[in-house]
Amino acid sequence: MRKLFFDLETYSQVPIKHGTHAYAEQAEVLLFAYAIDDGPVKVWSPVEEPGLLAPKELRQAAEDPQVQWWGHNANQFDWTILKHAMPALAELVGPERRFDTMVQAYAHGLPGGLDLLCDIFGLEQDQRKLKIGKTLVRLFCIPPAKNLVRGRATHETHPLEWKQFKDYATSDIVSMRIVHQRMPQWNYPRNGIELALNQLDQRINDRGVQVDVGLAEAAIDAIAAAQAQLTERTQALTDGDVTNATQRDRMLAHLLESYGVQLPDLRKSTLERRVNDPELPAGLRELLAVRLQASTTSTAKYQTLLRGVSADGRLRGILQFCGAARTGRWAGRLFQPQNLPRPTHEQDEIDAGIEAIKTGTVDLLFDNVMAITSSTIRGAIVAPAGKKLVIADLSNIEGRVLAWLAGESWKLRAFREFDAGNGPDLYKLAYAKSFGVAPDQVDKEQRQVGKVQELALGYEGGVGAFLTFAAAYGIDLEEMGEQAYDTLPADLKEEAARFFAWCHEQKRSTFGLTERAFVVCDTFKRSWRRAHPMVASLWRELGDAVVSAVFQPGTTFTVRKLKVRRDGNWLRIGLPSGRNLCYPSPRVDDGKFSYMGMDQYTKKWQRIHSYGGKLVENVTQAAARDVLAAAMPACEREGYAIVLTVHDELITEAPDTPEYNDARLAELMSTQPEWAADLPLAAAGFETYRYRKD
Repeated sequence: MRKLFFDLETYSQVPIKHGTHAYAEQAEVLLFAYAIDDGPVKVWSPVEEPGLLAPKELRQAAEDPQVQWWGHNANQFDWTILKHAMPALAELVGPERRFDTMVQAYAHGLPGGLDLLCDIFGLEQDQRKLKIGKTLVRLFCIPPAKNLVRGRATHETHPLEWKQFKDYATSDIVSMRIVHQRMPQWNYPRNGIELALNQLDQRINDRGVQVDVGLAEAAIDAIAAAQAQLTERTQALTDGDVTNATQRDRMLAHLLESYGVQLPDLRKSTLERRVNDPELPAGLRELLAVRLQASTTSTAKYQTLLRGVSADGRLRGILQFCGAARTGRWAGRLFQPQNLPRPTHEQDEIDAGIEAIKTGTVDLLFDNVMAITSSTIRGAIVAPAGKKLVIADLSNIEGRVLAWLAGESWKLRAFREFDAGNGPDLYKLAYAKSFGVAPDQVDKEQRQVGKVQELALGYEGGVGAFLTFAAAYGIDLEEMGEQAYDTLPADLKEEAARFFAWCHEQKRSTFGLTERAFVVCDTFKRSWRRAHPMVASLWRELGDAVVSAVFQPGTTFTVRKLKVRRDGNWLRIGLPSGRNLCYPSPRVDDGKFSYMGMDQYTKKWQRIHSYGGKLVENVTQAAARDVLAAAMPACEREGYAIVLTVHDELITEAPDTPEYNDARLAELMSTQPEWAADLPLAAAGFETYRYRKD
């Protein structure tokens, strides 16, 4: 197979930050740079030859089924542009011939930016993008300011800069081609399953979701009105000292000066603890409540929906294939569906809130407009006419996959019994074991505590992990500590108490918890590990295998269902599905493993340290992703058109008829892949006309 590398430089009146699909509707191609295999780079300018479909060589490459077309971020950008600006050319190249070097990078644990990839692979200066490129892009690709006398820059108005612009387009192809050659191909393009999934991902992104534009517009108006009222109330409560509730530093200074209250920050968790304190003056509690409301806003989400929606009312391009670098899960783009706020209202209140927002009466029915508009954001995704949303979620998939990878037989049996209707829910079972009660006595809120235990402790986490998940699920650890303390096993409680004392002696963090709450959390950790010996030993075995592999390149280490191997400057962990998790530039210092990766907090390419539990988390989440991905083609074939995937959930559009239902979608999703025939799976779902959290 021959390879054509290509890149577009484009112009549109719509800002690219509004989303590629909205941008593409008004886009024109300025430059079309391309090269075949290692041949010379050529730059065609459609604006200089407006009547030409494409140069002969380019058209022949489009018609030739033996030519692969490679672009960087081409799946999300270039092909979207070509479908609008050059549909006749785009139609000649089928999805099976479209490849993306950005996806190749993501699939192997690398960042997506071409500039950064050039740095990572040490490209020489003459192989990189020209530094003047950003200036030229601003000149030719971005509409000029309205007060700029010269108007739009073109090849006619700026011929010298236009020549430099073509040189810049040439350098893009050179960089892309070299980076492609230096990246591995274990997961892409050699892996046929991943290629097929990438093509499905393109169809999902092109399909998009239907948006309730009216709800988004009304929500923005309601939020603006509520913010104005909160601003007015803030000024009244502070005598004008703080002019806006969102002014963090001024608010902190006012609280200290006027009330003698020194807060470490104004985060939601901090404010919620203080706003319910009856000892505080009423004025102070109201001020904190106002700040809490003002900081709870989904304005940006609603604005993104409106800016990015296409002419037909659909929002497209909101998923990134393999965007989660260390697991290969889908990541969100534009609307960021993976990061939607957790609703603070029950569903009946949310439904009422949507109607109130759309009729302009939300401020009459809800005291906290900011909170209800945050809870209704999912409802902006709707089913089109004649369709319904059929949604299903894999049940406790990480817990199931972790037990399966580790060979924790008792837990696998417990999952199978629960699925057969003969055993308790595993989250309820976790709570019941910790609190000494029967599983059937565990209520919905208590089940959340059990869920936090399972999520926090499965990857070698301790009290800190417990605290993180408890905050996410709104669990008061001090209250939990009071309830659970007397039910704890005496030996484990004593060990936890000694650990608490040691932390104090060593000046190690106890996370601001009282001794009782800390001891309860730490005892839960010890109890969980005692009950899961195979999981606990997997942490150690995988961590040891990774260290050994770093020192013994070319040797494969088998860790139960996983394969660990170092090849050159890459360490990879082979998953049961055949996919590889990749760790660039592996290193071991003083027995500790590290690799180069994109830090999720600093957003910089830097050395990241890892350990057994974290590696087990990576492979578990990756295998869970592969389970979901394996079911997606079958769902599509049966008429469940996938419009979105959020974590372990599929949101599909289907005809509004009884034969399409959540039970069938759940059945398809819980079908074991060939490589996981003994993995117990279950899924549950619902049908709706407006997206919601079940």
